[in-house]
Amino acid sequence: MAIVDNGIYVNGHRVQDPAQLGHTVQRMREHSGMAWLGLYRPSEAELQAVADELGLHSLAVEDTLKGHQRAKLDHYGDHSLLVLRPARYLDDVEKVEFGELHVYIGEDFVVTVRHAESPDLSKVRHRMEQEEPELLALGPRAVLYAVVDQVVDEYEPVVDGLSNDIDEIDDQLFSGNPNVSRRIYELSREVIELQRATLPLERILTVLRRDLGGGQPIEGIERSARQGTEDPGIMELDHRMVDVQDHAIRVSERIASFRSLLANALSLSSTLVSQQAAEAGVSQNEQMKKISSWAAILFAPSLIGSIYGMNFHNMPELAFVWGYPAALVLMLGLSVGLYVVFKHNKWL
Repeated sequence: MAIVDNGIYVNGHRVQDPAQLGHTVQRMREHSGMAWLGLYRPSEAELQAVADELGLHSLAVEDTLKGHQRAKLDHYGDHSLLVLRPARYLDDVEKVEFGELHVYIGEDFVVTVRHAESPDLSKVRHRMEQEEPELLALGPRAVLYAVVDQVVDEYEPVVDGLSNDIDEIDDQLFSGNPNVSRRIYELSREVIELQRATLPLERILTVLRRDLGGGQPIEGIERSARQGTEDPGIMELDHRMVDVQDHAIRVSERIASFRSLLANALSLSSTLVSQQAAEAGVSQNEQMKKISSWAAILFAPSLIGSIYGMNFHNMPELAFVWGYPAALVLMLGLSVGLYVVFKHNKWL
């Protein structure tokens, strides 16, 4: 069975661990407590069995089985489905791995369905059982808060890892690394995916806070508290959700800044490549000028020598006493003259 943990809680304390799914609802009602089921990559039959026991809506179950959902919060009458996109940074390959977490909450139950290794919900459960039973006593929405808090906390090392990658790209841009553009593009895709995972959290937490206050606006919760009609536990939970919401907003803002930095880096990379290509073209042109200049200088004496090297009897200047020195002087003069001309034109 895909159920990795199954507990019944009364007033924040774990009172039973049903061995079978069929006993969970029975024990929960006997103790008037809350059931918390943790599932890891369940099959269709396993998830359907849980849905039948707890009365989960078929459309919600379909979303969980289908997977690849965006972060969202859907209401189905007496229960809701929260979809989160947790992430973790893999240092060895410098990549971001995204997961998917589905959380069903009702009046007296919580079902978490993980499709990846992250987040580690056993840490959340143990922390609430050992350190915060008074928070756990507030019921399913307290568990939901703790799960969202864990997911948002795990975004922090991901953001730090991406920040380090961007710093490395800044160094590679001016080092002539030919693969830097590809790395910028791949990193941009990860940043966009992370932004899609975190951006809806502000709105989701706002809706959860309204639900916590019985559907009234957030300021209504504060007004009720001042009038002494609000449960202190509910107010504490609301304050904690505000903290998570602020944390999620800060993460989203950092990710948005990453997108701007990467867009600028990609533009700069394109500019540098164009500049290097232009410089390479200029350099090749200069080399061709030098080669052509020396070829012309060497060609002039070769031309004169080839003319006077022809074996014809009737050629002028063959009997000229100064013909040989004159030919050498002519060769030297033409070579020097061409050198001066090319040097003046900065070809040499």
